[in-house]
Parts: sequence; C-alpha cells; structure tokens
Amino acid sequence: MAAGPRSDLSGQRVLLGVSGGIAAYKAVLLARLLTTAGADVQVVMTPAATRFVGAATFAALTHHPVHSDVFERSESVLHVRLAHQAEVAVVAPATANVVAKLALGLADDLLTATLLEATCPLVVAPAMHSGMWDHAATRANVATLSERGVVVVGPGEGSLAAGDEGVGRMAEPEEIVAAVARRLEADLGEGPLSGRTVLITAGPTHEPIDAVRFLANRSSGRMGYAVASEAARLGAAVTLVSGPVSLTPPRGVDVVAVETAAEMAEAVTARFPMADAVVMAAAVADFRPATVSSAKIKKDAGLSEVALEPTADILAELGKTKERQILVGFAAETDHLEAEGRRKLAEKNLDLVVVNEVGRPETGFGSDTNRAAILSAAGDDDALRLWTKDDLATAICERLVRLLH
Repeated sequence: MAAGPRSDLSGQRVLLGVSGGIAAYKAVLLARLLTTAGADVQVVMTPAATRFVGAATFAALTHHPVHSDVFERSESVLHVRLAHQAEVAVVAPATANVVAKLALGLADDLLTATLLEATCPLVVAPAMHSGMWDHAATRANVATLSERGVVVVGPGEGSLAAGDEGVGRMAEPEEIVAAVARRLEADLGEGPLSGRTVLITAGPTHEPIDAVRFLANRSSGRMGYAVASEAARLGAAVTLVSGPVSLTPPRGVDVVAVETAAEMAEAVTARFPMADAVVMAAAVADFRPATVSSAKIKKDAGLSEVALEPTADILAELGKTKERQILVGFAAETDHLEAEGRRKLAEKNLDLVVVNEVGRPETGFGSDTNRAAILSAAGDDDALRLWTKDDLATAICERLVRLLH
C-alpha cells in the first residue's frame, strides 16, 4: 500500500516512538516517509531502541534532535512539552513490553511518560515474536488499547527473529503512514470548535519601495500558523490570511496569501462578518512608503529619504465593528508589557491580547519560544512567562473554546 500524498500529512506534528525491537530498522524508513509526506516528525526512543538504531540517523532524517532520556535537561518539562506538541503519535515498533505499559498506564521511561500525558490520537504497530503476540496477556492489552480508540496496525506474517516464521512482523512503513493519514482524516471537523469559523492572520507584510525593494519586519509567521493548526485540530473551519512566509500550510486550513498591509486588511475585512473568532497574530507594518517607484531606484542616483505614511490599523477597525465575534490581538513590545497590553485591550475593544516580549534572545520573531502574557478583558489573565509557540497556540485556542461556549 502506497503512502498518501504529501497534502495528507502536510504540517502535521507527528511524535514517532521507537522501542527496542529488531524492527526498529524499519522505523528509519517510516521516519523518512512521514517527513516526505509533509509531517514535522519528532522521534522519541526508548533506551533499548538505541541499541538497535542510532539516534543520529533519525535526527538527520527529521532535522530534530532525538530524545531518549526522561531526565534530559530542558527549558521545560520534556515529556509534557513533547506530548502537548504532538498532533498524532505513532509507536513503531511497539514491543510487547511497550504495549503492556501503554495498556496499564505505566510511565517508566521518556516514551511512555510522554504518551501517558498526550491526548492526541495514537497509532501503534506491534512487532514481536509470534508466541508473545499470541499470549493471552498481549491480546488483552491490545484489546484494551483498541477500546480506548488506539489504532493498531498489524502485525503481519513473515520472517521473524531467530529464523522463525509467523505472525508478529511489524507492518510495512507505507501501511503505517496510510493509517496515520486515515486517523487524522477521521478527526477533521470534530472537536470543541466544530461548527465554528476562525479567522487568523500570520506573518509580516511587505510594503514596496520600488520594483525590487520593500519594508518588512522579522516575523516568521510561526505563531499564527501554530494557532491555525491547533484551531483546525479542534474542529474549526479555519481561514489563515498569511503574509509572505516560508512555512508549510497547516492541514485542513484555507490559506489566503497576501503581501501588503492593504491586501491583508481587504482579505480580513471581507471575511470578518462570517467569523466567530479572529486571531490577529500577523505583524502588520505600521508604515508604508508614501510613494512607490514602478522601476528600480538606481543606487547611483542616491536616495536621501523615504517618506512614510501610516497603514490601516486592521485590529482597531475590527474592534469598532465587531458584534458577536471574539477578537484576539497580539502586541510585540520591548518595555512596559502589561501596561501596553492593557491599553490595547481597552482601546481596540479586544477580548484577549497576547503581549509578546521582543528584542531579546529566546523570544519573539524567529524564536522557538515566546515570553508572553495573555491578558483578558474578563480579568482572567495568564501571567508573563516563557512558552513554546505550540503551547501558546494551545492556550489561545483553549481560551477560544471557553469564550465561544
């Protein structure tokens, strides 16, 4: 069975758990196929798995560090962060030992601790000797997992370790990829945001100076894309109005590409009446050149100044006209974060504002993390702290669920 097309897993965050069986070598191909299908793959290995396949192999294929030690030093609680980032988890191979731990809720290594914390869909591909597979304990454990909604792929029949033949061979990687895609497809349209329409903006805007130059900012768009991905995972119909970025569109999200602040304003304004919630995560330019040259301005001609004029304040305009919509804004600040956030919360008639500290390492534009606070018009704030972008996206969408209900 062939793997699904690239769009099936495009932008999906997949946790690939590899446990200690001889079939671990097939997990290398699985990691490559998942990545080729567009997934963002994070590998977690049991200590025994590292005896069969080196972590460096998976790191090279997925472009992420591989984790196997529950006591590894991390900026956050590692197994919690890994669990919350995953949109689907796959364990391949899943040995009899790991299947038993998952059924019983044991968590004595990084992989099982992560999976016990995770709430995302789980796919397991058992691989073990036929006697272990046929044992009543294993069958009972597999039945328990199936009753909980875990997708069990295989095992197949064929050559096993020690030269034997029988049932217990791990399913082929292509079959596992297809099972992951089917499981995710089943989730589309289901969740606490089902039936809701969420409009999200992301990325920078580019304001042209001449035919080749433009004014821009350092926004990567990752925050807005993370919110869009999480909202879609929760069942919302999501439209993402995106400035110029180098990111893979999230699965199940309608992306509207724009370049300038004026184009973003037009796209957002046209869709605002149909939206239940709007999350303005884009870093929209505050100013644009007052005049734009249709030709390239020659360096030899010199340029003494570029006259600027303000762009439309999209968020403020939405705040003036909103009726039933939940409106979420972002504020990138270097100083007086809470004061500036509360001012914008009131002045722009917002329900929430995410105040993000910029201008220092490990936070803001281009970073994996944001030092941010979520301020609420209702007064139930999340204090300033360091978040991963995915964790912050999850918190924002949890707020949307509560506000919309």
